[in-house]
Amino acid sequence: MAVTQATATPPLLRRVNAGKLLGVLSNAGVMTGTGLIQATGLTRATVHAVCNDLISMGWVVELDPGRDDTAVGRPSRRFEFNSRGGYVLGIDIGDAKTTVLLADLRGETVAKAGRSVSAVKTPGERTEIVHETIVEALASAGVCDTHVLAAGVGVAAPVDRDGNILVDDEFWRRFDAGLAKRLTELHGWPVLLENDANLAALAEQWRGEGRDVDDLAVLLAGERFGSGLMDSGRLLHGSRGGAGEMVYLKLVEGVGDTHGIARIARDRGAAAVADPAVDTVLRTLGGDGPITAEQVFTAAGSGDEVALGILQHVAGRTARVVATLGILFNPELVVLGGAVAQAAAALLPDIERHLAGFTSTPPRVAVSSLGDAIVSVGAVRHALNYVEQHALDLNLKPA
Repeated sequence: MAVTQATATPPLLRRVNAGKLLGVLSNAGVMTGTGLIQATGLTRATVHAVCNDLISMGWVVELDPGRDDTAVGRPSRRFEFNSRGGYVLGIDIGDAKTTVLLADLRGETVAKAGRSVSAVKTPGERTEIVHETIVEALASAGVCDTHVLAAGVGVAAPVDRDGNILVDDEFWRRFDAGLAKRLTELHGWPVLLENDANLAALAEQWRGEGRDVDDLAVLLAGERFGSGLMDSGRLLHGSRGGAGEMVYLKLVEGVGDTHGIARIARDRGAAAVADPAVDTVLRTLGGDGPITAEQVFTAAGSGDEVALGILQHVAGRTARVVATLGILFNPELVVLGGAVAQAAAALLPDIERHLAGFTSTPPRVAVSSLGDAIVSVGAVRHALNYVEQHALDLNLKPA
């Protein structure tokens, strides 16, 4: 039987060349036609023809030619990626709060909005608050739904490769399994669901401590432990989206549950204050309100022995969690992320000291600089990945 070899047709070549040029321009500033020829290896005629296509599609803008009195002939054409040709949304749907970032096509934040969801009783109510927060963010920037190309959404539940939420656990069922469909119906753009810790890993590799690190684990360590895992630069999902779930910690000696750094510090601080025999400045810091994890870290910083003991316990427990990730997945780097990350920097020396006794190949440990925006920043990156993959099929609206 004769084998027919596929050949590249002119439309296909044009599409391939357009993707190549768009990739160069989206990561650069203003470029001349000559610069694009050098960067892509394409001919001058091809570069100019494809740039004309990209201009008509809205992806590229042509600037006035730069003046050069020494040049002979026509001035060089200058091109720039149209970063405001569309927008993406990065949405973090947490257990207590929803945060929405509106970003341009370079990932720069244009607007931000947030609302509490701690009082919601049903998944549908949570989805309605998410919708209202989206509307607020868009309105504050004067951006319409038609200008949005995609939305990345992070939830504190496993999400499989097809964007389906796993609802086997009671906590996971708090997130609406019909969330993506409902938001698409309301707004018209694709909604890309992903696990929050996975998005945190995307954020860290994009703009955090994990830049240029392909074997990476990000440990969300606030109220509950959750991890996002990258192997050779690829997110790990598992068969049903459960890769990185931390329920196994219930079986780990010295850990016993999925409670994160903030919860353990808060609970132990409250227990110390409740005991009249314990002398601690936490009693003064707390006043009439409940003890917070931040107060425990503050008390430890002032030298309070009780608070220091709490943080030593937290550090040893966290080291066990990091060690299990190091043994199972062997990442180069583990980043502690979430709202508690900056305070957790004080734990690093003790964590590293404990790690050496738990594994012979301990990973490096760092704290995230992205703060509580880590998931929403990762959601922006997730949406941008979609846009870049489908760029030549998307219709940009003039902003």
